[in-house]
Amino acid sequence: MNEALLYHLWKYRLFKSMPLTTIDGKTIEVIKPGELNPDSGPDFFNARLIIDGTEWAGNVEIDPTSADWYNHKHHINKDYSKLILHIVYELNKPLDHGFPVLEFKNFMDEGAVRTFHHLQESPLPIPCSKQIKQISDITLNTWLERMIIERLEQKTAAIHDMLQVNKFDWEETFYFFLARNFGFKTNALPFEMLARSIPMTALARHKNNLLQIEALLFGQAGFLSDKHTDEYVESLRREYRFLAGKFQMKPMNNSLWKFARMHPRNFPSVRIAQFASLIHNSTHLFSKILEEKDVKSLIQLFSFTPSSYWDKHFHFGKESAENKKTFGRDSADNIIINTIAPFLFLYGKIKDNEKLTERALSLLEHIKPENNVIIRQWKSAGITAKHAYHTQALIQLKNLYCSKKKCLSCAIGVKILNNKSNDH
Repeated sequence: MNEALLYHLWKYRLFKSMPLTTIDGKTIEVIKPGELNPDSGPDFFNARLIIDGTEWAGNVEIDPTSADWYNHKHHINKDYSKLILHIVYELNKPLDHGFPVLEFKNFMDEGAVRTFHHLQESPLPIPCSKQIKQISDITLNTWLERMIIERLEQKTAAIHDMLQVNKFDWEETFYFFLARNFGFKTNALPFEMLARSIPMTALARHKNNLLQIEALLFGQAGFLSDKHTDEYVESLRREYRFLAGKFQMKPMNNSLWKFARMHPRNFPSVRIAQFASLIHNSTHLFSKILEEKDVKSLIQLFSFTPSSYWDKHFHFGKESAENKKTFGRDSADNIIINTIAPFLFLYGKIKDNEKLTERALSLLEHIKPENNVIIRQWKSAGITAKHAYHTQALIQLKNLYCSKKKCLSCAIGVKILNNKSNDH
């Protein structure tokens, strides 16, 4: 028997019959089941019970079997010396500790147990897909609010770690995470490696010259070692040889970059060209982001187009039909969701500025919902996201709860189990 399920049944008083009775026939009335103890010691503290007419206040221990009392050495641990009740799912070994004992399997709600096992054994990506429609909008929306905060806190943990390494230089840290975001998931790591490989002083000194910024980025990415011979590439090579010597840089291995199964507009060559244009056209970008109040203003910061060479290329030396590689709205939305909102949220937390944390959440509410496998799974379950706030919350819920079958830690799962308490 799952111990966490036993805790849940006791906490929410999911009993199939009353009164509860101890193994020696004493009645138990539950005034207060107690508070779940997250640390060592008895499982519930501050419980209030009436046992055989006498009111007791104290600790309750719950074990799957009575043998666990000895297996877990509770009998020699003074923390367990003042129980008011010992609950066991099954009495498989006599107990001589002198505390009242409740054999729970005779009293617990069988409907809730069946529902729990159904959820745990469900092959569906969202285990409660068939039951979630019975959940009220209030419960769902309140839980999604919790999920979006969890999501942002999870994302900002890595940002905070890098901030500490960078001595809380927000601009530099933002630059590194922005670079990582430019690579999407497929090329996130090589993009971050590229950003780290170029001294910030090199970018600062040459940012007014787009060709030199492109030379720094493409050269360090390892894309200028191939034998392409057009005039643009030769210009980049000349600039890179000079700059690499000046700043003592060595290029990355270009085999790190992934092109397979990607849309040509997302090729790392195109993304690097876009990133170069962003660096060339922006100064103190994070400071500007702090000043902007809405999504439209932020989008304007990312309204740039790479140099004209990329109008007819997706890669070096391979001409294509003319197609401007303007940084699109979808890409800008992705930057806001995965970099700007987390940075604003963390900055607001550290600076104790609630308006910034609220702005981070508001930005997500003004961006269209993402469309990916997880969001389509939720849609199949009857949950349709209205904006990125919802999609980010649903991604967190799926990854951290549904996929791990943590139904007992999920407000939705708890409601479903508790609603089934009368299903016998």
